[in-house]
Amino acid sequence: MFKAQRIRDPLHNLITFKDDQFENALWDVIRTRPFQRLRRVKQLGFSDLVYPGASHSRFAHSIGVFHTARILMKIIEEHLGRQRYELTRAHEAMAAALVHDLGHGPFSHAFEDVGKRLNLAMANHEHVSDALIRDSEVSGALQSLGSGFPDDVAKIIKGGGTNIYSAVVSSQFDADRLDYMRRDRLMTGTQHSAIDFEWLIANLEVGEVPYGVDEKELGKLETFVLGPKSVYAAEAFVIGLFQLYPTVYFHKTTRGAEKIFSELLVRLFVLVRDGMLRNTGLSSKHPLVQFAKKPDDVESALNLDDTVVWGALSLLADAKDDVVAELSKRLRDRKLFKSVNVRERVVQRLTTKSTPPSFEAVEKVCAAIEGRIKYWCARNNKVRPRILTDKAERAPYKEFQESKGPLNQIHIRTVTDGLVDLGARSAVVAAIEPFRLYRLYAAENDNVARDFITKCINEETENAASSQSKKRVGKSGRHRQRRGG
Repeated sequence: MFKAQRIRDPLHNLITFKDDQFENALWDVIRTRPFQRLRRVKQLGFSDLVYPGASHSRFAHSIGVFHTARILMKIIEEHLGRQRYELTRAHEAMAAALVHDLGHGPFSHAFEDVGKRLNLAMANHEHVSDALIRDSEVSGALQSLGSGFPDDVAKIIKGGGTNIYSAVVSSQFDADRLDYMRRDRLMTGTQHSAIDFEWLIANLEVGEVPYGVDEKELGKLETFVLGPKSVYAAEAFVIGLFQLYPTVYFHKTTRGAEKIFSELLVRLFVLVRDGMLRNTGLSSKHPLVQFAKKPDDVESALNLDDTVVWGALSLLADAKDDVVAELSKRLRDRKLFKSVNVRERVVQRLTTKSTPPSFEAVEKVCAAIEGRIKYWCARNNKVRPRILTDKAERAPYKEFQESKGPLNQIHIRTVTDGLVDLGARSAVVAAIEPFRLYRLYAAENDNVARDFITKCINEETENAASSQSKKRVGKSGRHRQRRGG
């Protein structure tokens, strides 16, 4: 006989699974092998190399997302009323919230980068999640709620929904975001990025917003909107999420470890594919080798997690292949490549009399440096990676995109009962520039690579400064001619 189950969580305190058919089924999902694997996949990958407390798992996050989705669903029920509230759709969305991260591989996004480079289908977490939800123990547990229930859940996760229920799973204000930004802040110990969660929830409503194609309105759909008293809380939500990127998700050490990890796995998988297993230090039965041989097999993906990689590093460190051995030792011992913040150096060198350079000027110089680095790497990175590139961009709040629809917006209800996009309502949000990074990584003892990086930065910024100086001189000369000077 089933009884109510409780989980003690550092963020939400007690999370209870009630004794009813729906939550019994979800508890059965949690007990499956695919879901238990998430205990061994850290939410923030290599972030605990910087923030030692950030060792929380995707298991804890996934349960927290379900708990948050249940809170959001109560708001929907209150606003729609019992007659309009669709319990089946609500159950599908809450189940989707629980299993949305099921397919994440070891070190999540870094593993997906390997998959993209080598075209490995089962390195894509969405692909693996879909397979596990539709055809595994997870599917069996969900089928107790209806034979088509697993397929309906999988469709929601793949983006197959434009309604208030799917907004709980995927929108600007979804359960995933509301859990991970609070959880990641708590576990890393960072003191900014706080949000007023209780006030946001207290002011959350359901409203109708128009949607269409090519500026032609097709109708209206229901989604979450925030009341007029929550503007400042909404600003803090957007800014808080934005701040987590440069300080946590895009931290130079975290990203540097991800780059080493990607290069290591690419090298390892290529060696296995080419019949050079004896040079890797691993046996033919090791999960990483099995995945390299069968990258389209969901079972081989299910055998991978963070602990498999960490456990393999000492074996890989003794590999006959010098690249595998070196990269494994660096990752195991936290002896990472040193970072050079190219974009920051460019801005500093182009700043004159405390006047920062234009965005266009910085982009032009960075593009020129990137071109030279790519050419150098093509000639020098063939066997051993010597310069690794890290580029990323994060906007604080994306304006309306027709392809993603109005669920991708945060709407504020005005005192006159109209709905306004937060980007138009908040001068603070509208004023924040996107965060952009361009870093290069090279070994601390590779003076040739590091000197070349410095040379590129110095020469390209000098060229840009010289060009700007000539333009100013030219403008000054034309101005004197007009005055008859």
